Amino acid sequence: MVLVDVRNPLNIGAAARAMSNFGFRRLRVVNPYEVAFQDARSAVKAGDILANAEKFETLAEAVADCSLVVGTTAIGHRDLQHPVRSLPEAAPEIRDHLTSGSCALLFGSEKFGLSNTDMSHCHWLVHIPTRAEHLSMNLGQAVGICLYELSRDRGVAAKSEARSAASAAEVERIHETLLEALQASEYPKLNSSDTFQSAVRRMVYRLRLHSGDAEFLLGMLRQIVWKLQQDKKHNRD
Repeated sequence: MVLVDVRNPLNIGAAARAMSNFGFRRLRVVNPYEVAFQDARSAVKAGDILANAEKFETLAEAVADCSLVVGTTAIGHRDLQHPVRSLPEAAPEIRDHLTSGSCALLFGSEKFGLSNTDMSHCHWLVHIPTRAEHLSMNLGQAVGICLYELSRDRGVAAKSEARSAASAAEVERIHETLLEALQASEYPKLNSSDTFQSAVRRMVYRLRLHSGDAEFLLGMLRQIVWKLQQDKKHNRD
């Protein structure tokens, strides 16, 4: 469970309580509210989860060791750039993935949810089907519903894949090296905006690379960068 920019300690406590209810133990928070959320009264019998929560300054660091990153969204009027699955559809795939790798389930701030930049770190998005007249849910309730769905039929899991999926850290290295290659090649559409960089990151995530393939691709990109830099140096000389 990864909570991003959540401001209300009570909501963090409620999320921890839901985690304890359904047997999920690892809580990570990104840029949490400064008030000590570990003491939230809403975390009934889940104080250990709050006490052991891992704090990160960036989302990239929080999901670096995860090979599947799933964001949550109410959809609303947003122009989403990711595949979006309903919770009942998504839960079996997440459970299957957990037999062979780690998964981060992301929840954004109470007011705005996940930003577009946050979502660029996701493989895909999930939403809880609600009535159209009232799309958004309380954060603690949303966490509880998602974890209940994930805890169902835990004994039913697909056979794990022979190869493990690339971690978010591996994907981020490919993203950074690809941007470096674009810069070295003087790609005409290259720019430093969050929108462009997020689009490149989403593209890499959509490849759904296995770990070995990720290292293979990263090596090729690094060779391209090196060769382009050498050619530029030769031309200057």
